[in-house]
Amino acid sequence: MKHYDLIVIGAGAAGLMCAISAGKRGKSVLVVEHARKVGRKILMSGGGRCNFTNMYTEPENFLSRNPHFCKSALSQYSQWDFIDLVNHHQIPYHEKTLGQLFCDNSSKDVVQILVKECSDNGVSIATQCQVSSVEQIPTGFKLLINDQRYEAGAVSVATGGLSIPSMGPHGFGYQLAEQFGLDVIPTSAALVPFVMGERWMKKSRELAGNSLDVVAEVSNTSFREAMLFTHKGLSGPAILQISSYWQPGSAVHINLIPDVDATSWLIEQKSNAPKTQLKTVLSSKFSKRMASYFIDSFDNRIDSQKSMADFTNQELAAVGQSLSEYTVYPETTEGYKTAEVTLGGLDTNALSSKTMMVKDIPGLIFIGEVVDVTGHLGGFNFQWAWSSGWAAGQHL
Repeated sequence: MKHYDLIVIGAGAAGLMCAISAGKRGKSVLVVEHARKVGRKILMSGGGRCNFTNMYTEPENFLSRNPHFCKSALSQYSQWDFIDLVNHHQIPYHEKTLGQLFCDNSSKDVVQILVKECSDNGVSIATQCQVSSVEQIPTGFKLLINDQRYEAGAVSVATGGLSIPSMGPHGFGYQLAEQFGLDVIPTSAALVPFVMGERWMKKSRELAGNSLDVVAEVSNTSFREAMLFTHKGLSGPAILQISSYWQPGSAVHINLIPDVDATSWLIEQKSNAPKTQLKTVLSSKFSKRMASYFIDSFDNRIDSQKSMADFTNQELAAVGQSLSEYTVYPETTEGYKTAEVTLGGLDTNALSSKTMMVKDIPGLIFIGEVVDVTGHLGGFNFQWAWSSGWAAGQHL
């Protein structure tokens, strides 16, 4: 029987950071991972360069039934703490946009930081491990791992969510939560592209690969970033962000021309270039193909060949409204297969926000994506992993 102060299930961002945090405090730690390599989601993130945090991380960047829950962990280990760690290891990085920090070279740099920190602090890592059972005993927990028995004073569940199922078995963390009588908030794919209906796709399929800067809005929550037309529907940062707030059957409102009062601009164009066709005017803001598409998509059919002088101001106001309030009704999303993260998870009411430990089960910890805390796109979910992992390791 092997005994550790802490066994961490899952060698992802949260699990490795939890192990490092506990290891620095002199705890004996074992991290077990089902895959052959650690940090696989880190390796594939950010196009292979890992958007490891965001300089503008605030509690408002996270969704949860308890919006205050994330505050304690984020204050214990902030984005600046992880940036200091990256600087300490002399890893080059850059800000891409909106505070998003990426490795200059490769996501491997972040994994190497974590592995080295584990090694330097006496943490053991074992891969290709199958955890068959976790049972509570008077001294902590008994685990069956690869048919061998282990005991630990504490167990940290860092098994991730349901996103990217190709990475291996998922849902173990939720199963453990239910085994111990904890509530799990229903999960869904988040930060995920929309799939549009066939009728919509017939009109827009030729735009696949085109993108533009928009403001996407659902239920008074909005994001301004790029929107991308795909062969299935809509994607791009603005769409991924708003997908976390979208409910099946509801509309997504999109301002296609966010820097401009569209109606005033069109009326001004009528005055300045009365002989110019509407299609040509719109082509100054969009590509010709996109301009034609939007005209054809408006509720009221418009003759794109008409010159601006032939439109009444009321007609131009209708066009302007269609540009600033372009509305789509996604059929569904692409699901967990392409989702960045999982919305929902372990109900935070069961946990201490300071220690990430189950209030009624001493030593049982849940961290990272398995918990009902989901960040916006742009490095926030990694920061939640670092913060929740660190906080857990500090309070064993």
